[in-house]
Amino acid sequence: QVQLVESGGGLVQAGGSLRLSCAASRTGIIFRLSTMAWYRQAPGSQRELVAGITSGGSTNYADSVKGRFTISRDNAKGTVYLQMNSLKPEDTAVYYCKQERSPNAVWGQGTQVTVSS
Repeated sequence: QVQLVESGGGLVQAGGSLRLSCAASRTGIIFRLSTMAWYRQAPGSQRELVAGITSGGSTNYADSVKGRFTISRDNAKGTVYLQMNSLKPEDTAVYYCKQERSPNAVWGQGTQVTVSS
């Protein structure tokens, strides 16, 4: 089973930036053909989709992060990124990387992002 490992989380002041990375344990055709996504979950809240990117590079974003976050991927490195700018306290959550794959998706372990005011 492929593993996804997130990194880049941490504590940042409101208005600051962070770049999250999600590295797959192995690369190949499955990764290249998979839609990748970032989700987040705050305490007491449902896990929500933040951003997604298809194998062809098409992206989509939650309205709450549109214009501030950018998702990208490097298939050769088996890595997906989430550049987060103009961070707000409400962005505080555990961020999870997800590989969309049938029949079962693959999730990373999550990385904590805390934005202080």
